[in-house]
Amino acid sequence: MLANPARRAKDRAVRTDSRLSRMLHVLLHMARHDGPMTSEAIARMLGTNPVVVRRTMAGLRDAGYVRSEKGHGGGWAIAADLEAVSLLDVHRAVGGPRLFAIGNEHPDAACAVEKVVNAAVEDALREAEALLVVRLGAVSLAELARSFAPHCAPVS
Repeated sequence: MLANPARRAKDRAVRTDSRLSRMLHVLLHMARHDGPMTSEAIARMLGTNPVVVRRTMAGLRDAGYVRSEKGHGGGWAIAADLEAVSLLDVHRAVGGPRLFAIGNEHPDAACAVEKVVNAAVEDALREAEALLVVRLGAVSLAELARSFAPHCAPVS
């Protein structure tokens, strides 16, 4: 029996690491929110578990971008000037996952053709990653906040 082609494609797909975009989403909501946001509220917003939120937010706390307060009325709050925090800073604080998931099947290949292919792919990825790092470092959270603010209803 042949496997379903859609299933085979799904099995081959690389899982996307969405920590950066998810935490940027959270940080920008926090910037518009009066008072701390609980892990539970953030988890509902992201459709995940509060434990996952706490684990991911810990990196942001350790970097000094957010603070956490325990107890009634506690939660997570912005602790840094959004002008001073870049997208690259957030990327690094959440664990800095690889920017590209493309890789070589045999990194230490004995085949001359595979060595040439590997070198070409690695060079291109190095250049692309260097450019992406520069671009992420050039955008602050404050810039993102300013760009979406006109599209949002006032916070009450």
